[in-house]
Amino acid sequence: MAVFHNDKIRNIALIGHGGEGKTSLLEAMLFKTKMIDRLGKVDDGSSVSDYDQEEVARKMSISLSMAYAQYKDYKFNILDVPGFFDFEGEMVSALEVADIAIVVTGANGSVPVGAEKALEYCAEHNIATMIWVNGVNKENSSFDATVAAYKDMYGAKVLEIELPIMDGTTLKGYVDVISGVAYDNNGNAIDVPANLQDKLEEAKGALIEAAAESSEELLEKFFGGEDLTAEEIAAGVKTRLVAGEIYPIFAGVAVGAGCALTGLFNHLIELCPSPAEAKKKGYTVGGDHKEMIVTEDGKFAGLVFKTIVDPFVGKLLMFKVLRGKISIGDQAFNARAEENEKITALYVLRGKKQDNVDTLYAGDVGALAKLNYTSTGDTLCDPSEKVKFDEIEFPKPVIAFAVTSSEKGAEDKVIAGFNKLMDEDVTFKLEKNVETNEMLIWGLGEMQLDILVKKVKNKFNAAAVLKEPRVSYRETIKKTVEAEGKHKKQSGGAGQFGQCSIRFEPGAEDGVFEFVDAVVGGAIPRQFIPAVEKGLREAIPKGILADYPMVNLKATVFDGKSHPVDSKEIAYITAAKLAYQEGCSKANPVFLEPIMSIKIIVPDSYMGDIMGDLNKRRGRILGTDVAEGKAVVEAEVPQVEIARYATDLRSMTQGRGKFSMEFVRYEEVPMSQSQKIIDDFKKRTAQ
Repeated sequence: MAVFHNDKIRNIALIGHGGEGKTSLLEAMLFKTKMIDRLGKVDDGSSVSDYDQEEVARKMSISLSMAYAQYKDYKFNILDVPGFFDFEGEMVSALEVADIAIVVTGANGSVPVGAEKALEYCAEHNIATMIWVNGVNKENSSFDATVAAYKDMYGAKVLEIELPIMDGTTLKGYVDVISGVAYDNNGNAIDVPANLQDKLEEAKGALIEAAAESSEELLEKFFGGEDLTAEEIAAGVKTRLVAGEIYPIFAGVAVGAGCALTGLFNHLIELCPSPAEAKKKGYTVGGDHKEMIVTEDGKFAGLVFKTIVDPFVGKLLMFKVLRGKISIGDQAFNARAEENEKITALYVLRGKKQDNVDTLYAGDVGALAKLNYTSTGDTLCDPSEKVKFDEIEFPKPVIAFAVTSSEKGAEDKVIAGFNKLMDEDVTFKLEKNVETNEMLIWGLGEMQLDILVKKVKNKFNAAAVLKEPRVSYRETIKKTVEAEGKHKKQSGGAGQFGQCSIRFEPGAEDGVFEFVDAVVGGAIPRQFIPAVEKGLREAIPKGILADYPMVNLKATVFDGKSHPVDSKEIAYITAAKLAYQEGCSKANPVFLEPIMSIKIIVPDSYMGDIMGDLNKRRGRILGTDVAEGKAVVEAEVPQVEIARYATDLRSMTQGRGKFSMEFVRYEEVPMSQSQKIIDDFKKRTAQ
């Protein structure tokens, strides 16, 4: 395979709403550049990038995949990003290393939610972005209406760089706005159709004005009435594009025998930044934070942005070379693990196919295998010139389910399977809830977790089951009571005797449990006082109403009795537990529930719906704000009321809303809710 250097590489992420044609566009790009000899289809599971068993079954992308294409003397590393919201982490990974994003959108005259969110993310993270309108050949499709929809939302930032030439529903070619030249689908120059002359003049005027604003020199020339050359227009558009100030928009057809990519590759060469021209990557060296320009100068440094668990090769680590070069046989230092790795396998990827290479240079993207310590987000560098890149900021998981095995005794196998999948997907996590004794799996959405269950079954033959997790309630008491516990046992030989009187009241010094010894006159021998405390501490993990821990309990032992022969430690432990049961049951026991602080960000138009919904969930609105057209709602809500809030919020806002939450405190459960908790406890006990 040919060697490619920085200026001849374009790293592209295809992003946007699900089902708009990202995978089909990648397939068409590979087909047009003769990297594949047959055009695969998503619907029949034959595309290069959707090769996972679940992707084929669901006919949708669920994991980031990559393929490279060669056109002229350039290499295009193309990252196919899932569009469904549960897989946002895949987009974050891709945009960490892509030098430009192409938002793929259907020609249906609207801006899909996924495209809106993708453009928002790119704007926030200063990523150069283009818009490619797919499917202009479909019935009732309209490039013009789609451009108008994007301009309504993003204004003058949206600039046409191509005008499709249509004959009914057939794409015949395109007009390059920069040069003013029309081409057919084979790249041959043709006359500009008469019906596009006015559109061309208008689009070129907007493009020239945008390009002129890229520099003082061009602006002076523009206001001086001089014409800008095609080269000057292209250079100005590129400068504005890299700065994130404009969104060039163009069109094509990605699906079917009549697929046409118009001037896509030429525009990517002409307008898109090379790795060296794109955004810099932050890193730390010797305690100082700096930014790195992608360059071959200096020793190797690279960032691992995605892991694939391959059943034959093992872990494949997708990475980008950000400095120097990497070759087979080199040593690489893992800055997180602080371990050296031997580079024994180096690939470039085309979907699941791995092509061996000997060396990759700065700016290029490839894959490593057979590394022992490395995972997603890690920095690899030359051991003699160590750096550590900034961590990739993945979205935090927001929904949890309890996970068990459908086969008795196979829980360890299920958990082991999920742990292996964590290498592939860092946006979910497993944790043991020590109070409910459940293993919880956290993720970004229900579809993501459902697919993970399927993957565990497909890859590791472990059948997992998800169910609603139990809420970690607490119990406490509301009033002060006194109770006596007496344990007496006589069964031949030495007996057991212990009796204690204990005052129970709310208000433990540490908020959990406080034990006070107020016995006088030796009513209970001193050596047995610790046994009373031990009995109480063993009792409080299970409350009176159900099996939730008792908290904020102050217990004062103030009297008791003993027997000179039969009094033993075990007797006082048992007596204390009996006193606990009797006393706390009379002390007005109540449930406490976890209260979560939640911050919700939605478009301003949804604020009323969100606030009304929170009120229905027993939530308290703490404050609202509006920033950059987005409403920010802060509230406190019982955890039980927002167990599936990730799904509900997505439904209420058509996917536009996002939220974060954290635990703040426990509060008393209303009486109307307490019986439900008790009924659930009885049901579990019966089972």
